Amino acid sequence: MQTPFILTVSQLNTYAKSVIEQDENLHNVFVTGEISNFVDHYRSGHLYMSIKDSTSSIKAVMFAGNASRLKFKPENGMSVIILGRVSIYERDGQYQLYIDDMQPDGIGSLSLAFEQLKEKLAKEGLFSQENKKPIPRIPSKIAVISSPTGAAVQDVLNVLGRRFPLSEIIFAGVKVQGEGSAEQICAAIEKINRLNAADVIIIARGGGSAEDLWEFNSERLAYAIYNSRIPVISGVGHETDYTICDFVADLRAPTPSAAAELSVPDANQQYFYISSLMNTVVTLVNEKLFDCESDFAKLCESKVLTNPISIVDNCEAYLESLKIELFESADEMLNSLSANFSLLCSALDNLSPLKVLARGYSMTKKDESIICSVKDININDNLEIQFCDGLAKAKVLEVLK
Repeated sequence: MQTPFILTVSQLNTYAKSVIEQDENLHNVFVTGEISNFVDHYRSGHLYMSIKDSTSSIKAVMFAGNASRLKFKPENGMSVIILGRVSIYERDGQYQLYIDDMQPDGIGSLSLAFEQLKEKLAKEGLFSQENKKPIPRIPSKIAVISSPTGAAVQDVLNVLGRRFPLSEIIFAGVKVQGEGSAEQICAAIEKINRLNAADVIIIARGGGSAEDLWEFNSERLAYAIYNSRIPVISGVGHETDYTICDFVADLRAPTPSAAAELSVPDANQQYFYISSLMNTVVTLVNEKLFDCESDFAKLCESKVLTNPISIVDNCEAYLESLKIELFESADEMLNSLSANFSLLCSALDNLSPLKVLARGYSMTKKDESIICSVKDININDNLEIQFCDGLAKAKVLEVLK
């Protein structure tokens, strides 16, 4: 009987791993299933999850180097197709799938990534119409961000030169395709804002595939456009192409040429508009002058200018009539006052003590004081007796009480 080998756990796991890794069928295997128990280890960048179907599941890991190339964000419940290899994690003896690449099942990764970012930015308000900045009606400086070698920039410059040659153009040459393009566009936007170099910014790029335009779906670029103090017009791709840049821009144009047309007015139209305004002003001024001349002619024919002395005569006659009315009013007032004075004098005369004296009474005074009682006099007092027609002086010989 053969003596059995006694293995440590580590030896067993190492052996099992070597057996699995020797199977070439498990080196590059495609697996389809649903993501569960998803964990994004943000510090290391590794992604941990389980891939399951209706009856089974397998642990899976995607290391940071491969995870950084994903165009979409994996989520629990998402159906995916995975390319990877099968091995064993020796420390735990865990049989698991090491993911090299992953695609959404039934939808392209770019489309999914686009929808995920679009939904996120919409919730954060980056697409809100109330946050859009108005495009200046007549910009004096226009910044164009585009590739210096592409046809798009030539289209933009041709349209701007034809429609409104008075505007100054500031060109920022950048990459518009491939890795690093979004960073260059963001840097150009930030620099133009920092220097306050333009009144409006045009981002221009011709059409292409979803992969060609992918850099315009950058989250960083979306925030650079959103935070720009200067209004941004997006002229990226053809009319049917939509990018995140289009949604967050203050104005979306279907093509680069259309972006240029929307950024400036038509000089010819402005000329005709200003000409019509000038004609209107001239017409209004002529009408006003005609009205003034007519009013002046009427004034020249008025009596004030043709016979000014008549105005003085009329005023003199008016003053004379006022004087007569004043004298008549004064006479009436004096007559009324005189009549009232006579009545008052008559009433006062009726109350006069002389009237009483005339009826046979007299008034006796002692030292200028009227005597009202015999108690006020004594024998030998000198008295004055007032009659209606004169005065008598007397001396008291006797006082009878």
